[in-house]
Amino acid sequence: MAKIVKYPHPALRFPAEPVRIIDKQVRQIIEELRALMHEQRGLGLAAPQIGLPLQIFAMNRTGDPQQPDHDQIFINPLISDKKGSVEAEEGCLSFPELFQKVRRAKSIRVQATNAAGEMVDLHLQDLEARIVQHETDHLHGRLFIDYFSPLAKMDSRERLAYLEREFKKAQEKKDLPPTKELQRQLRTMAQNVAQGASVSPVL
Repeated sequence: MAKIVKYPHPALRFPAEPVRIIDKQVRQIIEELRALMHEQRGLGLAAPQIGLPLQIFAMNRTGDPQQPDHDQIFINPLISDKKGSVEAEEGCLSFPELFQKVRRAKSIRVQATNAAGEMVDLHLQDLEARIVQHETDHLHGRLFIDYFSPLAKMDSRERLAYLEREFKKAQEKKDLPPTKELQRQLRTMAQNVAQGASVSPVL
């Protein structure tokens, strides 16, 4: 079973590759994303958050694992028609216990492929629009901390420093490879994806 990578794991900044075919491996990745999202009671989870540079994310606007019928899968999403602006609190499963207000578009249009390989074209607003924007950012190496106001950045410094220390400790204990090795593995995976080969999570 894959694990959720925590900041500052390099997978969180690595641009993901488009999915070219929905095969058995991609379907397995989708199920792992759904399972981890439910386990953590999250609203969404993107493939880079489990160390995979693939443009896939799962979403469940209820955050309730007892309501899997609300699960949605987005593959190769493209956001357009952003309208309005609203600020609301966000968190992220890769940044445990960190919550700050983030300003995003109030409504969006998103075009993507679903788990069945069908094209979807949705107009979303409010919470659903926010989740899709947050998770799509993950696919391009952008994080919610990039949107923090100066005050929010100051308020978050201690928590981010703690996560950085924990990441370094895990590397020192050999629980995680060195950052350069993780980056090398991500580049190799991205090349494999581009060539249609299989991939395994980088942890």
